[in-house]
Amino acid sequence: MFEIYQRLDHIHHVDIADEIPLDHLLREKSRFRIQTKAGVEARVILERGKPLLPGDILLSACGKQLLVSGAPEPVVTARTDDWATFSRACYHLGNRHVRLQLGERWLRITPDHVLEDLLSSLGLKVVREDAVFEPDPGAYGKRHGSHAH
Repeated sequence: MFEIYQRLDHIHHVDIADEIPLDHLLREKSRFRIQTKAGVEARVILERGKPLLPGDILLSACGKQLLVSGAPEPVVTARTDDWATFSRACYHLGNRHVRLQLGERWLRITPDHVLEDLLSSLGLKVVREDAVFEPDPGAYGKRHGSHAH
């Protein structure tokens, strides 16, 4: 079992021993147990208030480096070719304080039939799929990450 108490902020040499695939909800927790990609149990106990991001490197008590990856999860992806339509959709979702991931004229949210209907009525093409969900941290959130070389 890996016992993980430390996130590496600045890495010059990366020697990944295993991978920890996490959905967006687990990446926000500071204490949890999970199976690594290789099937090894990992117990994670980190400082609170600093969510994990895909690409972060964790250090186990035995000195092994583990890569945090995004686990595919059910999401709704909505697309449009029209910037005005896209802007209206973002406005309406933001007005409802919905967590979303933004791309170029596409957005991603967790499944919600009311919001899916809203996006469709605004003219976006809405698709349910499994994908890695990386919601934007918002105005008060901070992006961080490892600085690998």
